[in-house]
Amino acid sequence: MKLSLTTFLTLDGVYQGPGGPTEDTSGGFTQGGWLMPLFDEDLGNFMNDVFVPAEGFVLGRKTYDIFAASWPQMNDPDDPIGTKLNALPKYVASTTLTDPEWNNSTALGGDAVAAVAKLKEQPGGELQIHGSGNLAQTLFDANLIDIFHFVVAPVVLGTGKRLFGEGRTPSNLKLIALKGTASGVTLQTFEYNGAPMYGSFEIPE
Repeated sequence: MKLSLTTFLTLDGVYQGPGGPTEDTSGGFTQGGWLMPLFDEDLGNFMNDVFVPAEGFVLGRKTYDIFAASWPQMNDPDDPIGTKLNALPKYVASTTLTDPEWNNSTALGGDAVAAVAKLKEQPGGELQIHGSGNLAQTLFDANLIDIFHFVVAPVVLGTGKRLFGEGRTPSNLKLIALKGTASGVTLQTFEYNGAPMYGSFEIPE
């Protein structure tokens, strides 16, 4: 199976608290909800398309708790996102969650990198990470993420958790799709493409 990451980002790379003021206030973050004024029909359609190939989800503990508190109450059979989130397997990277109550949920425990690598060996379509910034960084550094969907808002916050901060593994991503929404959000899809390539503007002697 392939592993994809879908995450909401600002122009300065912040992923923290896109959905609301209280979503993630860790570190004293007070600018939550920065994506919601820009969430339009174009973005909704894009997210619906992202979920089409999903056959399971890999989530960090914080994202799992947020999702588990809301999505089980959203049971519209015509909602492709809620239907898949509620029905498909969900694997939670947590050493403290022992008995997840949300339907079809399993706590990975222990070594999340090894567990996800094992899951990827299964035949099938796509495992998906949504949000889960800390887990995404760990799996990125292990070169386990194959596809990246970046929803980039035309917003600069100047503070907050950044997806690609100091110390991330040098990597090369190949752009495979790019479009914009009416609200100015850019929808970027990349494939992992190995290590970076380097060159120089210097004129050979």
